[in-house]
Amino acid sequence: MRHPIFYAALCGGTLALAGCMGSDKTDVDRALDTVNAVDATNLSDIMLTVGDPNEAVAYFTRSTNESPDRIDLQRGLAKSLVRAGHPDRAVTVWKKVTTMDGATADDKVALADAQIRANDWSGAKTTLNAIPPTHETFQRYKLEAMVADSEQNWKKADSFYETAVGLTTRPGGVLNNWGFSKLTRGDAKGAEKLFGEALTFDPQNFTTKNNLVMARAAQKKYDLPVVQMTQTERAKLLYTAALSAIKQGDVTIGRGLLQDAVDTSPVYFDEAARALEALDAGARRG
Repeated sequence: MRHPIFYAALCGGTLALAGCMGSDKTDVDRALDTVNAVDATNLSDIMLTVGDPNEAVAYFTRSTNESPDRIDLQRGLAKSLVRAGHPDRAVTVWKKVTTMDGATADDKVALADAQIRANDWSGAKTTLNAIPPTHETFQRYKLEAMVADSEQNWKKADSFYETAVGLTTRPGGVLNNWGFSKLTRGDAKGAEKLFGEALTFDPQNFTTKNNLVMARAAQKKYDLPVVQMTQTERAKLLYTAALSAIKQGDVTIGRGLLQDAVDTSPVYFDEAARALEALDAGARRG
């Protein structure tokens, strides 16, 4: 019995709206435009966060073709291109964004990020140098540190990394990068400290755990660090330690670590098993 009443109310509302359309049509159109704009913004946000990267590229490509002067859509296209693994194309779009009305220093930082991803280090340096020094953000200093690393300017890199760490509440990623920088320049002890600190912020990050094992192994410390790890991760970390030991001439220790990796892994560990077989075959030939 409720349905006829509901339909009557709905029809009555429709008629009332129709009666007002003559005088208030412009207001109604504006209201609908506002709703559509909000919906489009929400869709853009979804595309940039949870949407498939390639679908996001297609969406923002269509949107920028329809509204080429909207800087928010151009930003969305550039970000989605980075997510989809097309940094070269993203660089082109970010360059356009930096010339549009409403462009900010953050847009230049994003351009530098895309340039680094595209392996254009000199371009990234030029872009960062054009940003006012008063623009002090975590992302800017992280990229400055990476550029300094690429030039082996270790003093400047350390200064930028330290500044970046102080500008975020989630420094795990930049601490890992800083640790890897220390490791590549031969400071294994300093790298070990930074990797350990990174894991206090992001204890599940396997890349950092693996880097920590490499830093310890470079000091001939082949036992695994006391960090959270699954059985599968333990096997992989033992494998990393084993390879490091073998490369440094500690073949007997490496063989033992490989055997531990094979025994520890919950599933067949093909790489470790083949490395162990190769070592045993070499020993028999010797």
